[in-house]
Amino acid sequence: MRHGKIKTRLNRTSSHRAALLRNMASSLIEFERIETTLPKAKALRGYIEKLVTLGKSDTTARRRLAFSRLRSKNATSKLFKDLGPRFIDRPGGYVRIIKTGYRAGDASPLGLIEFVSKEEKQSSNK
Repeated sequence: MRHGKIKTRLNRTSSHRAALLRNMASSLIEFERIETTLPKAKALRGYIEKLVTLGKSDTTARRRLAFSRLRSKNATSKLFKDLGPRFIDRPGGYVRIIKTGYRAGDASPLGLIEFVSKEEKQSSNK
């Protein structure tokens, strides 16, 4: 059984990992694109997908739940005002990860994580 198992530890304690994901999610919502290491981006993907799903319907309970996970008023309001309505018809897959190379100092694989936009989806169907 896999009770209490997590996907990736990222070589951090549980509180440090929670703070890392919270801060990265807030930055991703605010800037809509961030560059980070590939393992961090892959760990963030599941975290942010659940938040965007919360942002699709704007209720008080969902706002409080999103704020408890983000701890940022600006990120929470943008999640419900901009991102939720943008992805209302999309059933999932709100972010993409693009590999960008390796970091010069320690050769860690880097990736760009960004939100998928409607304009790119429409242009790819033509």
